[in-house]
Amino acid sequence: MTAPDLGDQSATPVLECPFTQGDLPRLRMLIDRYADREGLSEPRRGDFIVAIDAVATNAIEYAGGGGTLTLQRANGHLECHIHDSGPGFTADVIPPQAPRIDDRSGGSGLWIAALITDQLTISSNTKGAIVALVMRLSHASSGAPQ
Repeated sequence: MTAPDLGDQSATPVLECPFTQGDLPRLRMLIDRYADREGLSEPRRGDFIVAIDAVATNAIEYAGGGGTLTLQRANGHLECHIHDSGPGFTADVIPPQAPRIDDRSGGSGLWIAALITDQLTISSNTKGAIVALVMRLSHASSGAPQ
């Protein structure tokens, strides 16, 4: 599979939503509703929600107490970008193997998110980090060849 162009200008914005800790249940419901509407079927939609929840929780816990979630559709993919205002980080925080349950060094949420999505990328700068999670839509729902 070719990696989607995450900076694609033809992307169709679906949802933009700031969030904090108290917003997580509502955020999960919104992602479920919008991802379903855009054609992401189960069980992949459930995986997408789990991955987004893990990354949003990290933004709350480690990067300023919240962030902004943007969901968009582009090139037969559904993309979620989570932007935080923390110190930034790089992909090397994601463990190469499954972390042990008692491992307190972190990274398990990102490891899971990377495992169950089609692509996870991290961009960092002095204004925080952006984690992009991508799921390929099925042939029937995307209207574009895969």
